Amino acid sequence: MGGHLRPTLIARATCAGVLCCLLAGCVPQAENEVVIYSSLDQEFSAPILSGFVREHDKKIMPKAKFDVESTKTVGLVNRLVSEQDRVVCDVFWNNEVMHTIRLQKMGLLEPHDWQVPAGWPVIAGDQTWCGFAARARVLVVNTNLLPDKSQWPQSVMELADPKWQDQCAIAKPLFGTTATHAAVLDTIMGREKSTEFFRQVAANARVLSGNKQVAQNVALGQAAWGVTDTDDAIIEVEAGLPIAIVFPDQQPAQLGALRIPNTVAILKNSPNPLAARLLADYLVSAKTEDRLAMSDSAQIPMFPEVPTKSRVLPPGGVRWLDVDFEQAAENWEELAPLLTEIFQL
Repeated sequence: MGGHLRPTLIARATCAGVLCCLLAGCVPQAENEVVIYSSLDQEFSAPILSGFVREHDKKIMPKAKFDVESTKTVGLVNRLVSEQDRVVCDVFWNNEVMHTIRLQKMGLLEPHDWQVPAGWPVIAGDQTWCGFAARARVLVVNTNLLPDKSQWPQSVMELADPKWQDQCAIAKPLFGTTATHAAVLDTIMGREKSTEFFRQVAANARVLSGNKQVAQNVALGQAAWGVTDTDDAIIEVEAGLPIAIVFPDQQPAQLGALRIPNTVAILKNSPNPLAARLLADYLVSAKTEDRLAMSDSAQIPMFPEVPTKSRVLPPGGVRWLDVDFEQAAENWEELAPLLTEIFQL
């Protein structure tokens, strides 16, 4: 019966069996489907989507496409851009913010009445996307190589310090949260100072393929410390490896730690806008944040009523960096080729 099943039956069977299947672009969307592209790792996002199915008594079935580690969100964003004349996706769940803003600036996102408290820390001015459930950019330290806490690095800016030559690590700054981090620093420092900083980092630090590799590199003692995301760091800590998490730049004269949220957006002209709004509201909720905080990724909630505190947070709390993500995204187009040249990527 291979090639003779109707597309709707194929889609329903796939969703019932595997919830998060790969999209076949030529298959029409069934009325009870909502198509979601997710750059959050499948192991963390799929259980959330399963919860949405249960809450709606299987009347709305998410059909998901995930990115792969090598594309770091960019692949899904490029796909959304390529599909703008024939929209396939209803909801985009991004595990960072900058590339969501890229879609916003292209006019590909639909405004939505997000169900969040007044003064929500990360939300588009035009309501086309909303942030939630953040990860933080942190330092990870190998406690065997650096047993004395007084010797631990305390700032991201130490990536450029010659005393750490070849002993510190960072992911390629063209993808994912590392790219967002670079764009934020560029916005705060200004292009001249940031260019000098990035040149120093490229000469001083080990540049690895991703944040997971940074955390693993430090955990294995191949670097004394590095900059990574809290979700990659906590995995190594809870595996019992000699690694500690340091929230950087906490002194009054320093910038503060960078918090990078997940973002959710509804695509303009999405095939199933009603289901898209329901799914978007389910994702940006205290319930979802609580599940992500409890998960192995230990993401950091923004809703005040979430009962679970992320395991990555220190007892005394964190001073967060005040960020203009939209300005950082505006600067990215000019910054990206400069970083490619500096890091020879």
